Amino acid sequence: MIKKFLLVTLVVFTVLSCKETKHQAIETPEMADAENSFTKDNYTKKEVMIEMRDGIKLHTTIYSPKDTTKVYPILLKRTPYSCRPYGETEYPAKVGPNTYLMEEGNIMVYQDVRGRWNSEGVYDNMRAYIPNKTGNQTDEASDTYDTIEWLVNNVEINNGNVGTYGISYPGFYATYSLLDSHPALKAVSPQACIGDFFFDDFYHNGAYLLSYWRASSVFGYMKDTPTTESWYQFPDIGTEDQYQFFLDHMPLSKLNKYYDSSNVFMEQLKTHVTYDEFWQSRGIIQHLKDIKPATMIVGGQFDAEDLYGPYNTYESIEENSDNYNTLVFGPWSHGDWARNRERQVIGNIHFGDSISDYFQKNIETKFFNHFLKGEANGETGLAEAHMFNTGTKTWQSFESWPPKGVVKESFFLQPDERLTQQTNRMIATSDFISDPKKPVPYSEDIKVVFTPRKFMTDDQRFASRRPDVLTFETEILEDDITLAGDILAKLNVSTTGTSADWIVKVIDVFPADMENTEDVQDHLKLSNYHMMIRSETLRGRFRNSMGNPEPFVPHKKTAVNLKLQDVFHTFKKGHKIQVQIQSTFFPYIDANPQTYVDNIFEAAESDFKAQTHRVYNDSAVEFTVLK
Repeated sequence: MIKKFLLVTLVVFTVLSCKETKHQAIETPEMADAENSFTKDNYTKKEVMIEMRDGIKLHTTIYSPKDTTKVYPILLKRTPYSCRPYGETEYPAKVGPNTYLMEEGNIMVYQDVRGRWNSEGVYDNMRAYIPNKTGNQTDEASDTYDTIEWLVNNVEINNGNVGTYGISYPGFYATYSLLDSHPALKAVSPQACIGDFFFDDFYHNGAYLLSYWRASSVFGYMKDTPTTESWYQFPDIGTEDQYQFFLDHMPLSKLNKYYDSSNVFMEQLKTHVTYDEFWQSRGIIQHLKDIKPATMIVGGQFDAEDLYGPYNTYESIEENSDNYNTLVFGPWSHGDWARNRERQVIGNIHFGDSISDYFQKNIETKFFNHFLKGEANGETGLAEAHMFNTGTKTWQSFESWPPKGVVKESFFLQPDERLTQQTNRMIATSDFISDPKKPVPYSEDIKVVFTPRKFMTDDQRFASRRPDVLTFETEILEDDITLAGDILAKLNVSTTGTSADWIVKVIDVFPADMENTEDVQDHLKLSNYHMMIRSETLRGRFRNSMGNPEPFVPHKKTAVNLKLQDVFHTFKKGHKIQVQIQSTFFPYIDANPQTYVDNIFEAAESDFKAQTHRVYNDSAVEFTVLK
């Protein structure tokens, strides 16, 4: 919601190799040792330990402009990934959300959150929020409040205004700063913010993200004292073929030899396999009520890690608060908007040039400057929702999201691979055999990655030509069709087994005369390219409740509804809309044994069996269409 006001890190993300870690990917440029950098020439660095209300001290690094003739706002980033480089004589190449804000002058502050790196205390992954705290009770909200209280009272040349920001996990901490917020906190930008680990990152609708298995090292191992050195290690899997590695380690119990009980988070993942109180208490979306600071939620339409968080954070604030609340989504993978690259490319698809720079200069900097440096009593000049259409490759602004004027339209999954807006009264089915020992790969690429990025726009022809993937496709479109909002797959299915996963993919099929760009992999052509627009999975046992799973009754027709996160995409005239249905997506998610088990981490090898799945022709995919 935009109210009427007057508007007065640089972070480079890399696709992780088998030797790279998430904190390295997120923090790399801020850790760079750059002699004679702009930062060193123009900022003074100070390191302090700020005491929280319970006596625990948190390492905090403060970069203040050397020009002391002016006062500046404070931009605070709280992170579990380290404030490196440590030492008051060591400077990173860049500080802050982007180079514009750095060069204009702001007080940039970084803090190791409780229990991480050089801070004291015990770390708790996605620490639960405590409403109505008493005495010395603490959570991330109180730690943020206490930090801001110290900063505005102890850091010289500050103007009394504070903003928080962060991408991914730091985005979660930015969201957390909104709860019981400090009066000095005026502007908050959660970006690719985690909202709930049962729907972001480690689980997707009950399915375990096997691609995140190695990441549990980052979050799982505890430390006893503050440290500036890494205290955890990653398992050496001894291969560059991730698909084969996880296939050879099926069932999941075969992976136990790589982690012992000292990996606390891995033990939690293995114990809490339903949406129980453990996960529910750690979700932050449900607490976003009566928010006071201005918020700008940012995300990437092709973020393989955190789509649930940004969309649901914006929606929850919009529904339950009366603050300034805006949404920005661009053609980015995880954190791309903080990069500075001329060509914006995801996988094989080029979306335009200098798109991230446009965001940093004209949106992000404008937002923070307005609420932290200006007079907040008029219009900002920013849109309620600034969204990039990934089909037309253009930015559009809306007064709301989803936009006004959208309608729901259903496309039915018909025999002979047809996707139509009419259903057949005759009962028909499309069947396929799913074998968990020969799972459908999520990508053709053979490599080890932390979390895949490029597959979010990958060519899906390889999948559509497999017998264990159902494909449904429209005729060639005679007019443009623009999707602007969520997608709901309303499936009616049956299986010969007692358990099954359901993966739905929405795909833009390019025309035959589409020409290649310089970004396309050598073995591919954009002619008839099957570009994935959105995908999502549901572990079928959670079809009625995330907290109370139940098996399928073999051969019984059963309703399975699966929500896919929002898109803003125009299927152009001459293209086709395609929907693919499959039951494995390996090893992005783990393979379902297709025999019901209470805990997937305790499944036996004998549980993994091939089963026949059936999709009935009264199944439909409901699109949100912009008219």
